[in-house]
Amino acid sequence: MHPGDRAALRAAARAAAAEGRIKSRRLRIRDRRDGGEGYRTVELWGRVPEADDARARPHLVGTVVDAQAGSAAVAAVERLRDGVFSLAPDGRVTYANHSTLQLLGVRGDELLGQFLWDVLPWLADPDVEYRHRSAMISQAPVSFLACRPPDRWLAFSLHPEADGVTGRVVPSGHPPSTSTPSASSAETATAATPARLGVMYHVLQLGSALTEAVTAREVCEVISDQLLPAFGGQQLAIYVVRDGTMRLLYHTGHHEDFLDWLEGVPLPACLPGTETLTSGAPLFIESQQDLSQDYPAIPTGGVSSWAYLPLIASSHPVGTCVLGFDEIHRFTEKDRGVLTALAGLIAQALERARLYDAEFALARGLQQALLPHRLPVVPGIRTVARYLPGTSGMDIGGDWYDVIPTGSGVSLVIGDVEGHSIAAAATMAQLRSAVRAFAAVGHTPGDVMAGANRTLIDLDPGLLASCCYIHLEPHGHHACAVTAGHPPPLLRRPDATTNALELDVGPLLGVDRASSYPATRIDLLPGSVLALYTDGLVEERGADINVGIDGLRASLAHAPADSLDELADRLLHNARGSSYRADDIALLLAEYGSGHGAEVTPDHGVILTDSAKR
Repeated sequence: MHPGDRAALRAAARAAAAEGRIKSRRLRIRDRRDGGEGYRTVELWGRVPEADDARARPHLVGTVVDAQAGSAAVAAVERLRDGVFSLAPDGRVTYANHSTLQLLGVRGDELLGQFLWDVLPWLADPDVEYRHRSAMISQAPVSFLACRPPDRWLAFSLHPEADGVTGRVVPSGHPPSTSTPSASSAETATAATPARLGVMYHVLQLGSALTEAVTAREVCEVISDQLLPAFGGQQLAIYVVRDGTMRLLYHTGHHEDFLDWLEGVPLPACLPGTETLTSGAPLFIESQQDLSQDYPAIPTGGVSSWAYLPLIASSHPVGTCVLGFDEIHRFTEKDRGVLTALAGLIAQALERARLYDAEFALARGLQQALLPHRLPVVPGIRTVARYLPGTSGMDIGGDWYDVIPTGSGVSLVIGDVEGHSIAAAATMAQLRSAVRAFAAVGHTPGDVMAGANRTLIDLDPGLLASCCYIHLEPHGHHACAVTAGHPPPLLRRPDATTNALELDVGPLLGVDRASSYPATRIDLLPGSVLALYTDGLVEERGADINVGIDGLRASLAHAPADSLDELADRLLHNARGSSYRADDIALLLAEYGSGHGAEVTPDHGVILTDSAKR
């Protein structure tokens, strides 16, 4: 080892003893391969073994890498006059040597991580992207010429592997010649394969993206993201058939009145948006003159060219997809073939998504009908509730909440039946009814929970449930709580100190018919707030649920308490803003000693009203 690096190695060893690892430490060691006395640089990574044997602790295991080998390879490529670059499988640039940057006339920070055809306008021809896609699909090298303005021709060659593409770019002394039959034939032959594979790429790419789209809105967004950039369009509208007329489902583009005239038109009308659907043949209109000649009464809407694609699934007319172009667009045979092929994929995906949307609306409507539409007004206690459905699918969950007036006060209930299905929702409805029945006849909280447990076992749905039940007496300054395996409720006191209540926890409902549920007394001060919630609000995959509960406790402690509605919205802020919720969320807040009550109308997480604002 080089004497100057010994102290560095000892420092790394001390760091490893303290931290358990060494991260990327460079050292110089004697290079004796050729009998020389020089040094070469190596890079060291290491860690302390994870072993119970104390004798293993003074040792490091790790890797020594010849740092000069990689540097020498990069230096060699940088010395080449030819441009050398690499592309990820999706086409993004992962490396470009200095010659590549000079030939393309671009900086490295502009190019790396981007697509060649996005950064360089003179490579924005779809054929360039087709060449890359054809190379990846066929795993065969491809070549092409491109002109860097004003008149510098460059020759590109792409050499694919499964993990990406290595590219080469060199100056070409002459533009592609078409003066001889052999040159023309060769150019036509080399273009044919990328064109065919480019068509295949679009079909595969759109088909793959559509498989991940679930709702009609998601399908439309995928179509917009895929078709407009691929064909250079600026407008896209999708009309669907409803009750024999055309109805706008989706539109994107800066012309708001792109196809206003098509809205509400009956299917048999002699218009391009309907004729393409009734005939089943796509319609391509390349200029405003062509449109005026065939359909003189139709406004152009600021668009110069149109492609009308019939969306037909299982011989059933679904709708029409319309692409608009601000400039005149000449539809090649390749364009027409690709768009015709894609219309079938779009129709199938859109029909599937519309069926999903209809079933989803039915399932959510059923779930909403099973929850309270209005919470009772109870003097001295104010309550608000929120409900957010999960976003992971159409299956509905078994979360519920309730506020039940009794002869001696009011009972707060929140529960969660396991699973996401119609069976879970039906079981939830039956449990909610059972809890209300037991509470209405004056049973103690422990007896109410025991009765709900027996009811679930008698129903025998094969499902378990958790539940928390708190009975409050408006003038008693205390509450009585029981829980069946449910996350602990939170209590915020008037001075804003907040903690999770330590209750005597009973077993989940549906486990044992003889289960008993001990009650815990809770002391309350006027102005205290109780928060009952389901695990969807505090549980994250791979994380301890206690971390989520403590995070909710901190949010409740620090949120302003001017309005119970605002407090509920603050607690749900992160969940409401998330595009993915694996589980449903129910939240019930009760403020003790507030002097008035509250009511709510749950509707897929919309803001719920406070009775004081009516």
